[in-house]
Amino acid sequence: MSQQKPVLIDSHAHIYYRDFIADFDDMLKRAEDAGVSAILVVGTDIESSRESVMLAEKYPHLYAAVGIHPHDAGRVTEACYDIIRTMAVSSQKVVAIGEIGLDFYRDRSPRDAQETVFRRFLRMAAELNKPVIIHDRDAHDRIMSILREEPARKGVLHCFSGDAAMASEAAALGFHISIPGTITYPGNESLRDVVRAVSIDRMLVETDCPYLTPTPHRGKRNEPAYVRLAAEKLAEVKGLTLDDVARITTKNASDLFGINLWDQSTKIAYRIRNSLYLNITNRCSNRCTFCPKFDDFTVKGHNLMLDSEPSFEEVMAAIGQPEGIDEIVFCGFGEPLIRLDLVKELATVLKQRGFCIRINTDGQANKVYKRDILPELAGLVDSLSVSLNAPDATTYSRLCNTPFGETGFSAVCDFIRAAANHIPQVIASAVTVPGVDIEACRILAESLGAEFRVREYTEVG
Repeated sequence: MSQQKPVLIDSHAHIYYRDFIADFDDMLKRAEDAGVSAILVVGTDIESSRESVMLAEKYPHLYAAVGIHPHDAGRVTEACYDIIRTMAVSSQKVVAIGEIGLDFYRDRSPRDAQETVFRRFLRMAAELNKPVIIHDRDAHDRIMSILREEPARKGVLHCFSGDAAMASEAAALGFHISIPGTITYPGNESLRDVVRAVSIDRMLVETDCPYLTPTPHRGKRNEPAYVRLAAEKLAEVKGLTLDDVARITTKNASDLFGINLWDQSTKIAYRIRNSLYLNITNRCSNRCTFCPKFDDFTVKGHNLMLDSEPSFEEVMAAIGQPEGIDEIVFCGFGEPLIRLDLVKELATVLKQRGFCIRINTDGQANKVYKRDILPELAGLVDSLSVSLNAPDATTYSRLCNTPFGETGFSAVCDFIRAAANHIPQVIASAVTVPGVDIEACRILAESLGAEFRVREYTEVG
């Protein structure tokens, strides 16, 4: 399982400008060398929209968006809408309607005209089942009000400049937010705060080139290769690796625009940060109400829906020869200890290869097997993370839908308490589901002799 160059998508670029004429092919090569495998070229008026489509048709890794910027809203006629619509349906390389939106900073067009044009394009996108690319400058409230009212329910707020509350509402409506190179600016702590607060599963990265050149190239022309700098800073802020951010944002862009670069092969062994996770089953003991797999089988850009449960040989083949790994974790979209024999077989071999082994579990294995399985893990497992999730039996039953009834909660507590006799590190975790008393969970976990870890409700993986 060797490390490969990250696969990035620059989700917003204006490379039809004269700034790029002199070195266009060299610019594309620099982007390729930086790991940029696709570029979405975004029109801002009829002429640039045509140029975007022409570039997308010429270069396989370029895609186009067509639309009219709010600066030009005052000049939009019925014929303009017809032209944009025709372009949108005449080429398979046109993947979005945009750049459209509101700009109350420059106010180059009357605000009522901007709103009228914005709504018309939102409705067009909904009719054509295409996502939208939204420009928003000093118009946050009106943008969100219109998005609540109009039928378009997929798209991206490009060069996001709102706060975390706005980002969360946009995500709830079905929209993504895009992070440009401005995240690298020392004074832009507000954007970094948004990134910290919002799930990366709703983020894209972009350059908006030739504008908004990231540090350390400020003062020079921006170009698609520099999207890597935005991704690197995003990784730093989120505590992820560049590979993680590239994989996740590429998957997000694939879902949104249909730019199909996402590799779905890593269903069994998948990497997040410096940990290699093993997904060996999609079955669970419990059926937790907050489990994200009831909506989507994706974790940090990895598709974890198994076609079938893998054998020992299949898992070892998926693991390969990983480099730069701090630990191997049995944790997928299922309860790993349901396959106890496979866990023991794999852990034996992996420990012999010098890896640190962690298991993430719901703590119900003793109920499943009707015996104490913890001694069987002794010497094979370095860390055991158990999902406690509740401070009492009533809350646990409500949240986790355990099939073991009233004994389910006490079984988890007993499992945590006994684990310290066999496993060097025992952690009890709780997800910040609204209404759960996290401090009470902490007190209970520590009384059981375990460390305590809080897992954020909005972050998976």
